[in-house]
Amino acid sequence: MKLISPTQAVPTHIISGFLGAGKTTLLKHLLSQKPENEVWAVLMNEFGQIGVDQQMLPQTQGYQVKELLGGCLCCSSQLPMQIALSRLLSETKPDRLFIEPTGLGHPAQLLEQLTEPHWQQSIAMRALVTVVDGSRLHDANWSKQNLYADQLKAAQIIVVSHADTMDFADEQALAALKIEYQAYQQSWLMSGKEQISLQQIDQPYIGTERKIQPLLKIQKTFPSGQSQPEIKQLPYHYVETTQGYSVAGWKLPKRWQFDFYPLLDLLCEQKNWLRIKGIFNTNQGWKTFNFNPQQFNYQSSEEGIDNRIEIIVQDQRDWLVFETALMNCRIDQQ
Repeated sequence: MKLISPTQAVPTHIISGFLGAGKTTLLKHLLSQKPENEVWAVLMNEFGQIGVDQQMLPQTQGYQVKELLGGCLCCSSQLPMQIALSRLLSETKPDRLFIEPTGLGHPAQLLEQLTEPHWQQSIAMRALVTVVDGSRLHDANWSKQNLYADQLKAAQIIVVSHADTMDFADEQALAALKIEYQAYQQSWLMSGKEQISLQQIDQPYIGTERKIQPLLKIQKTFPSGQSQPEIKQLPYHYVETTQGYSVAGWKLPKRWQFDFYPLLDLLCEQKNWLRIKGIFNTNQGWKTFNFNPQQFNYQSSEEGIDNRIEIIVQDQRDWLVFETALMNCRIDQQ
């Protein structure tokens, strides 16, 4: 008989990744490593109403698989996910849990939900894994999407699938990707003929401190001593801090328009940064900015879902001066 302590937190892995990246294939291999005396559980999320991925997983004793169909458990109402997860934990009492969100999901939002205090006695979060298809790294239409970037930023471990089929262009793209995300200090694992072991991903989750607050100019209007509210709606400013690095970001409404040349001047004038990335609605059309210390790249882009910018630095600084200058580049009617 299996005895479970009521206070035992279940090691929990999130396996994320873009559509077709190889999440389910990785999950199948990880499940094959289950010790005979353990019970493992899987919570899968598919965007559509017909579940397919569940049928691809082992249908043998010792696994419990539950699907959450329709919508995205990362960013839709939390209630269906909370109910499904609570039932899975209480009914199965697993020794280990895997969660595979849809490829259209934002894993950072799911991680934010599962690291809230009321889950901490039930689940022990492990390092978030994002899978990327190594054989498609050369495809800019695939790799430059905002969702793809969001999934990479959320990852503590990045698994590069189909590594044995990568060509020279993919290898170059991977090298550039590692440089682009080096501030996040992620582990990169190659998966091809050599499969990933559970030990390689079974690492403690390292939390990222993130504060989402009103724009800094708005924050100055609050009485001294009053804590600024944390918000979700646009516009907002946020700061993430992890392992000695800070990421300052702004998300602004899509309808806001900026004067391209003053905006470009502002970004080029910044000092002592590691990375600047942004997308803006400008009077010259939608523009993306992708700056590293060696190269300042900007180009026309497809219409974005919002205006956004992130600046990575290795020190603490007062961002009000930058935000004020950024707002001065805005040219649409207030």
